Amino acid sequence: MSESSFFSEVGGHATFEKLTHAFYRGVANDPVLRPMYPEEDLEPARLRLQLFLEQYWGGPTEYSDTRGHPRLRMRHMPFHINAEARERWLVHMTAAIASLGLAPLHEEAMLDYVDRAAHAMTNQPD
Repeated sequence: MSESSFFSEVGGHATFEKLTHAFYRGVANDPVLRPMYPEEDLEPARLRLQLFLEQYWGGPTEYSDTRGHPRLRMRHMPFHINAEARERWLVHMTAAIASLGLAPLHEEAMLDYVDRAAHAMTNQPD
């Protein structure tokens, strides 16, 4: 792991932990997204997202070490992800990113990535 990775530049593990906790606080009460999580406890989903994002942004490879290739489209296919679900996901993720107080360049990079990822996961027409 390079010291100059995006992961390190934004504060490492603590930043991604804060991000995912903020995101799932929003999901917990969202009538569109919450039903997509069959687990009563959102912590396992939160941890999976944290590990994925840490790895994506240049941190530890624990996600792939424990779960294999991310295969995001395949993992999301069982869920009805239409434009409404995508936009609700983006609302919570955008708020979570904003809560981090990152430098504008870092915040812009994260927002760009989550927007592209959310659109890529959409699997239902409206």
